[in-house]
Amino acid sequence: MVPPVPDAQIPPAPLQAQGPQGTHGAPTPAASSRAEPLSGRVRVPGDKSISHRAMIFGLLSVGETRVTGLLEGEDVLRTAAAARALGAHVVREGDGVWSVRGVGVGGLAQPA
Repeated sequence: MVPPVPDAQIPPAPLQAQGPQGTHGAPTPAASSRAEPLSGRVRVPGDKSISHRAMIFGLLSVGETRVTGLLEGEDVLRTAAAARALGAHVVREGDGVWSVRGVGVGGLAQPA
């Protein structure tokens, strides 16, 4: 049996977070503004679900999406074929390196 801990050795309880009313009970107004478009590079380890998503994001984007570290399993290759069928220009440039030139949501073609 574990002996009880004296009250003097029990650490104080953590502070509790305040809700949207803040500390005085009055609502705290929130503001937002339009942001600039996102751009940049992201490096993540190869993953099947991320590989599918990279192909799909490339398809739905306007312009070129370069994907490195793509896992080239059969189902991911079928996603690439589906992107081509919907109008994207999909090119394998090397081992795990792909280029997807998307057509945007409004530019999708009906597959043949």
